[in-house]
Amino acid sequence: MQSRPEVESGDASARDPPGLPDLAADRLFNGSTAASRFLRAELELNARLRTLTFGKPVRYTYNPLEYAWDTHRCYVEKYCQEGQSVLFLGMNPGPFGMAQTGVPFGEVKAVRGWLQITGAVGRPPEEHPKRRIAGLECTQSEVSGARFWGFFRELCGETHNFFRHCFVHNLCPLIFMSESGKNLTPPELAAAERDALLSCCDGALCQAVGALGVSMVIGVGRLAEQRARRALAGAGLDVRVEGIMHPSPRNPLANKGWAAVARDKLDRLGVLALLTSAG
Repeated sequence: MQSRPEVESGDASARDPPGLPDLAADRLFNGSTAASRFLRAELELNARLRTLTFGKPVRYTYNPLEYAWDTHRCYVEKYCQEGQSVLFLGMNPGPFGMAQTGVPFGEVKAVRGWLQITGAVGRPPEEHPKRRIAGLECTQSEVSGARFWGFFRELCGETHNFFRHCFVHNLCPLIFMSESGKNLTPPELAAAERDALLSCCDGALCQAVGALGVSMVIGVGRLAEQRARRALAGAGLDVRVEGIMHPSPRNPLANKGWAAVARDKLDRLGVLALLTSAG
């Protein structure tokens, strides 16, 4: 298994992530770029999440910010930039998206093709036999990620046209599965475990939003929108929170034309004009 990055909670410079070259570690912990600030916040979240335990219905828990740190860091360092004003926020990884690639909504073809992400992907300590991690070699497509990144590829053409204004993140980096391999969302966890998890993730979101300096967070799906609204208001952050429909195939409305609905909402929010403007 690939070494996992570690950091003491509350002190991002306390420990270098094993496996990072000295130069890369120094740039991460001492850098002042948006990407380095963002990655430090994620490492601190990882440290807090390791203190949590999950009982039934959860049987397997994967954290791609550990075993897929290499590809995740590639994504952040490549696309997390100063001056971005909009953060698209998903809830947590899908089994054939971020769980495989370390990239939010990270359907493999989009990650390898449009986003041009490279790197090694390891494996979680314990895998469900039906939910193996194949990394960038995964042949299963995740509909939500294909719809999400496919929409922005068609809209923006080049990645630069999207990422000069926007970044994409998940509130929670963990994916949960039952004994049968069924994907479980955070609301399906036991109440005390869910609350402890989301408390950690809400705090990390506020830290990430502060590090990025965005002025708008767009929740992808109602749950992500609600959590963002609650967390940011509670922290006193003056950030506009909006939402768009989730592109999941479990959503009948999304199956009837998610791209058209998303385009209309982004137009009303003024984001469409940002993404289609020249220069």
